[in-house]
Amino acid sequence: MPALILCVWLCVTVVHVRAVTSQRRVEIDRLRSDIAELRAERGELDQFFADSSTRLVTQQAAFLNAIIDERSFPWTQFFLDLEHRLPRGVRILTISPALSGDHLRVKMRVGALSDKSKLEFLKAIEEAPEFSALQLVAESRPARNNEENDVVLLDLEADYHATLAAPKGAAAGGGQ
Repeated sequence: MPALILCVWLCVTVVHVRAVTSQRRVEIDRLRSDIAELRAERGELDQFFADSSTRLVTQQAAFLNAIIDERSFPWTQFFLDLEHRLPRGVRILTISPALSGDHLRVKMRVGALSDKSKLEFLKAIEEAPEFSALQLVAESRPARNNEENDVVLLDLEADYHATLAAPKGAAAGGGQ
């Protein structure tokens, strides 16, 4: 009798395992079919994006996105923050901005009437949370017959982060 029960139990187990295995095989076949379809679709997409006309459209889209990013940058806030950091006797002669991701890389030429005002400006920019990675590229002293009367000319580079600038600019403007 125990052998009969064991035999029935083994038969039921075999039938159950075959059913589960059959379901798994169907699922594996479906997944293999899906993978083959996706590989074919990827091949078509690779061909589409390899086409020269598609590459041209992609380049134009990237160019237009860069223009949109430049237009959406808070330029007014940048100039306000720069103005708040500018001490007496210092003036910005040239600014060359370059948008890079979420920040602006700024090259500036600055004129200062004295070494004291130059140091005040450098300290103010270094301490400003919206400016980082300050680099003094060059410092020169023009001849005294210069009609601009600047004693020191500085060439600087710095990163400007607009996300940090908005709260700080609002606080600095309200406190003065």
